[in-house]
Amino acid sequence: MPLIECSEYVPSRLFRSGHLQTIYASRFRRVHVRYDRQRLELPDGDFLDLDWIRVKSDRAVILCHGCESSTEAPYMKGMAQAFSSRGWDVLALNFRGCSGVPNRLYRSYHSGDTDDLEETVAHVERQGYASIAIVGFSLGGNTVLKYAGEGRTLSAVLKCFAAVSVPCDLRASAELMAKPSMVIYMEYFMHSLRAKMRSKTRSLPPNLSLCDFDSMRSFREFDDAYTGPSHGFRDAEDYWAHCNCLQFLPNIERPTLLINAADDPFLPPECFPLDEAKKSTAFHLEVPERGGHVGFISLNGSHEYWHETRVVDFIGNAAKA
Repeated sequence: MPLIECSEYVPSRLFRSGHLQTIYASRFRRVHVRYDRQRLELPDGDFLDLDWIRVKSDRAVILCHGCESSTEAPYMKGMAQAFSSRGWDVLALNFRGCSGVPNRLYRSYHSGDTDDLEETVAHVERQGYASIAIVGFSLGGNTVLKYAGEGRTLSAVLKCFAAVSVPCDLRASAELMAKPSMVIYMEYFMHSLRAKMRSKTRSLPPNLSLCDFDSMRSFREFDDAYTGPSHGFRDAEDYWAHCNCLQFLPNIERPTLLINAADDPFLPPECFPLDEAKKSTAFHLEVPERGGHVGFISLNGSHEYWHETRVVDFIGNAAKA
């Protein structure tokens, strides 16, 4: 029954608010790492940009970022630094169109796109690593958890998974984000998504125009018009129904950790899979009272945040087992 009911994370008094943790960690944290970029060509003619930190290890971790983010996000760099400092090679994955270079196709990425993750895993496996782990954040965490439990034949060297601040129920999270109280966060995402669509002007289907996207203010509107149809789904509801990681959690068989803070402003109650963790022998859920969305700020000499230490320790122990 791997439901971790007593989390050790306790923030300083300065960061008791989930909103403050979310904003500070995203906007003000500075982490310096040096990546080596590699382009992975995909079977459909598109590409993924992969950012590596190599320390000549026989272990590698793949990191997957959140919605409209990239490998440059502080939380990606923080986790990359935490793993590399402990002797892991790190591959930080930029989803399609997220590396600073527009992708080639009209389609891009979405929360359930495990095919691109599978291509990345296969690429890493070909490098000859003895152990591989995968860590995802927010949207990327949904992708990782879906991949872990959707019934693929997983490589023997793929040992374990972890995810942080995951909207396990995509529909419920989208509805929460559409509330007036979330307008600042929502506009941040929509501003970036509208800019992405402008870069796709030449590939827009005849029935769509940029003015349609300029008026959108919610994930439902965007997923109805773009994410769903461009990736083979009928609409937002169909996309959410097929890509929710929640339905795949009972099938997870390899050690997996999910950390979702109880005060995460992006996550409604449906995103805390307590029953699934209680019934599982492999899926671990930890719900700290504080932490915000990919926050978990720790004020210490190492500048490593709590969730980074927690994930690296879990992955390290699971990979050895």
